[in-house]
Amino acid sequence: MPITTRLATPADIPTLLDFEQGIVGFERPFNPTLKPDPISYYDVAGMVHDPEVEVVVAVDDDLVVGSGYAKKKAASDYVTPSVHAFLGFMFVLPEYRGKGVNKLVMDDLLAWAKREGLSEIRLEVYAENAGAIRAYEKAGFGGLMLEMRREI
Repeated sequence: MPITTRLATPADIPTLLDFEQGIVGFERPFNPTLKPDPISYYDVAGMVHDPEVEVVVAVDDDLVVGSGYAKKKAASDYVTPSVHAFLGFMFVLPEYRGKGVNKLVMDDLLAWAKREGLSEIRLEVYAENAGAIRAYEKAGFGGLMLEMRREI
């Protein structure tokens, strides 16, 4: 059976919480400012229940193997469009990486953004996360700005 996507449900929340910790663990080497575990990036249950957020999961039969979300986000007053879709919570189980799962999730999120009348979609990725950058570029994303930091 092929991998498909669907909206996340409350029954998916425990798996999504595990995915969140997978994201944190994967990103920890890219960000020395992250606090010690346990930390949480998202209000997963809140996102699943929020009608303004589209949480999509990829499934292989009944196994949830990937996730992502899109939400409307207001832009700064000095740029257009005034609202865009923001993507996040992109995660694929390691054994399913390289099989197009992330693309399936992103395609669903892009379709949601279009249905919502949005004309732009944005995301954030660590500059050192070359694999994710390649995947996003393959999906049509391009760099916009690089945030830099320095310890003092």
